[in-house]
Amino acid sequence: MVLRYVFLLLGLLAISLQSVAAPGGNFNIRDYGAKGDSATLDTDAINKTIEAAAKAGGGTVYFPAGTYRSYSIRLQSRISLYLDQGATLLAATPVGEIGYDAPEPGAGNSFQDFGHSHWHNSLIWGENLTDISILGPGTIYGHGLTREGPHRAPVGNKAIALKLCRNVILKDFTMLLGGHFALLATGVDNLTIDNLKIDTNRDALDIDCCRNVRISNCTINSPWDDAICLKSSFALGYARATENVTITNCQVSGYDRGTLLNGTCQRKEAHLVPDKEGPTGRIKFGTESNGGFKNIAISNCVFEYCRGLALETVDGGLLEDVTISNITMRDIINAPIFLRLGGRLRAPAGTEIGKLRRINISNVNVYNADSRFATLISGLPGHPIEDVRLSNINIWYKLLEAADASAIQKVVPEHEKDYPEPQKFGVIPAYGFFIRHVKNIELSNVSVKFLGQETRPVLLLTDVQGATLRNVTTQKPPTAPTLVLSDVSNLTIADSEHLKNQKLRHVKSKAL
Repeated sequence: MVLRYVFLLLGLLAISLQSVAAPGGNFNIRDYGAKGDSATLDTDAINKTIEAAAKAGGGTVYFPAGTYRSYSIRLQSRISLYLDQGATLLAATPVGEIGYDAPEPGAGNSFQDFGHSHWHNSLIWGENLTDISILGPGTIYGHGLTREGPHRAPVGNKAIALKLCRNVILKDFTMLLGGHFALLATGVDNLTIDNLKIDTNRDALDIDCCRNVRISNCTINSPWDDAICLKSSFALGYARATENVTITNCQVSGYDRGTLLNGTCQRKEAHLVPDKEGPTGRIKFGTESNGGFKNIAISNCVFEYCRGLALETVDGGLLEDVTISNITMRDIINAPIFLRLGGRLRAPAGTEIGKLRRINISNVNVYNADSRFATLISGLPGHPIEDVRLSNINIWYKLLEAADASAIQKVVPEHEKDYPEPQKFGVIPAYGFFIRHVKNIELSNVSVKFLGQETRPVLLLTDVQGATLRNVTTQKPPTAPTLVLSDVSNLTIADSEHLKNQKLRHVKSKAL
């Protein structure tokens, strides 16, 4: 009887061990020669492990605790990289001609920066793959990556680069100093990014020409460039929209590099930001926008000490059907909300100006925003932004400094072909909202106040067809009107402070 139980237990144990050792199981990089001592170059061992897992039909490439110094790691389909607690994948610094994979031939056009056109010159890269993942809770440290756009081997400038992949999961790990891009995902479909902590020196997440994307629960600090940036470049050699995207429960910031992860969240290096316009660290659409953006929802996100929300299409693409809700911002460096339809047209010859339309932004609370640039919504003459609804929005603008007050623009330039950034427009002649070249816009339950003193009007509308101001509460400067109109038609004002209820069919020029 005892022997029967012994044989039964041995049989169950054999089945269990067979299951663990089955193809598609764990492949420990130390079993293939990785040292993890921070000095040995472990590139070959890591890539051999990936090859072994792929040959077995797929599986998990396991990084136990240790620091693994490496150059380019080449992903394959049906592979998961798992960085365990205490494991750090360290981007090595090139030595002479030894370093990262060379940048492969790109699309051969000049419609996007060098960094967007190449993927192989990265710490981790994959092309035309399916069913891949990088999982935590370890760390990717891009110490040896450059934040510039290199034009030669063996330099690496991206932590993770994926091109034309499908079914991708990035989850739970930490990234420090990711180079030019912590992640460049181009033409990736079914992409899930969850619970990442990123503290980087340029762009964090660049989502370019991707479809069916879910970004959630991420904390991202990127003072020198954008935190979550949706793009639709021409890097694939053709236009492809970024569409069906959700971004939720994320925090973005522009603290000094590295100080999010060490917990100090310092604000001492604003003068070092390359464009000299203050920390970046925002959620943004653009600037590369050949293919456009469609069907996007952003919710429950926090901005702190960074630039504001930016929706830009300047290279001919459509930006349409976007819903943004439940956003809180504090210490915003430029316009808290920036909607820009431009005509830069860095695109194939014959490309026409795109469209920006059907945008719904609600439940936004902003404290201490930069009043130099107001909330800036600007299309182009003959190309209006269309169908915008702003509701349940509260904004407190910071004090305008004396030097900036003397630089208030009397006429705001169009900057049709310039890089789209609020600072390029100069100090706006309204402190709350500057709305120009727009068709059908509604402000409902909007409150605007200033912290200190103001001499500019609250709202300035120019070349606007169809506008509704409903329950707009404003702090009116003592020497300025609430609302200035220029070439505005079909304006409805209802239940708004300092403004009487009225409907105006057409106004050439008027202050209210």
